[in-house]
Amino acid sequence: MVVQRTYDEINAKIRAGNVVVVTAEEMVAMGMRDMAAAAREVDVVTTATFGPMCSSGAFLNLGHTEPPMRMTRIWLNDVPAYAGVAAVDCYVGATEASETEGLRYGGAHVIEDLIAGREVRLRAASPGTDCYPRKHFERTITLGDLRDAFLFNPRNCCQNYSAAANSTDSTLHTYMGTLLPRLANVSYTTSGQLSPMLKDPTYRTIGIGSRVYLGGTEGYVAWEGTQHFPEQERSSGVPVAGAGTLALIGDMKRMKPGYLRAASFHRYGVTLYVAAGVAIPVLDEEVARAAARPDSELYTAIYDYGVPSGSRPALRRVSYAELRSGRVDLNGVSVPASPLSSYRAARRIAGELKELVATGMFTLTAPVRPLRGAAPGGTRVTACGEGR
Repeated sequence: MVVQRTYDEINAKIRAGNVVVVTAEEMVAMGMRDMAAAAREVDVVTTATFGPMCSSGAFLNLGHTEPPMRMTRIWLNDVPAYAGVAAVDCYVGATEASETEGLRYGGAHVIEDLIAGREVRLRAASPGTDCYPRKHFERTITLGDLRDAFLFNPRNCCQNYSAAANSTDSTLHTYMGTLLPRLANVSYTTSGQLSPMLKDPTYRTIGIGSRVYLGGTEGYVAWEGTQHFPEQERSSGVPVAGAGTLALIGDMKRMKPGYLRAASFHRYGVTLYVAAGVAIPVLDEEVARAAARPDSELYTAIYDYGVPSGSRPALRRVSYAELRSGRVDLNGVSVPASPLSSYRAARRIAGELKELVATGMFTLTAPVRPLRGAAPGGTRVTACGEGR
């Protein structure tokens, strides 16, 4: 039996309550037992990741003052926000540091505080103009006070981020965490067999306009993420380096506390942990087979962060099964391997998305345009509706 499904057919099953949906972990187990049966039976596979995604931030509309003001400099809890977009619009970047707290507090904390319902101190300054005469403004705000607030993350869900080690004689403090000298540890940040972009390696189903589960609510793929590089080295069709990325957008006012968490890496700075999940429609056997790949068939490279990035060597290729075992072999020595991302949280998010799909609360959208580098033939739409 040849498996061929469309978005509209799958969405009809979601609405009727008879869709077959499994998490990527469950799909891996089914595929190991009988790949052909898994492809026939499963309509949707849910994937997820929860890890540090520095290229994140939020657009906020702060509302007009009386008299009106064109806010040209803005601080939120002493974290500078970019104000060069409109009179009372700004963008707060996740990694922007507080002018008073330094690396202990930053834009990611502002975003987390707002979503958690906590108060944030707004300060604004302006030279004043004829139509916007006010020069100073200060007040305490909450998310409910904002006219608009939406997350816009230029680079999330990196397809296959490299692992990191350090060959120098000094400890390095990096965005990959603390790297001990003389290759004494390895850190990594991709959720392996649960990771959205690894379960759709050639972007058959994930594209611009795809509905995603972002921050505990509905979001969308707005565009290819920055540093989207699908041509990077592949093994059996799966990238072994960074490859694809996604720009994601979603309504902060609907997001849930705990799904966006601020973090400060020692002697590096602030980042934002982002919960993101993608429901992959099983359009055919090829999509099913990619979604069923286990950690043992998914590889990344360990790079030496003790060398400048332009000439940084790959120390070896390693499977996510080995990384998740907690130890990897480097030059004949077994060293600890630790994740920056949370596999446990990714498993929970994939499970939540599975439940939303199964209960008809989350339907799928076909991409309005494929990502650059996408394999042909992924999207099949035969009727009007969510699939268009």
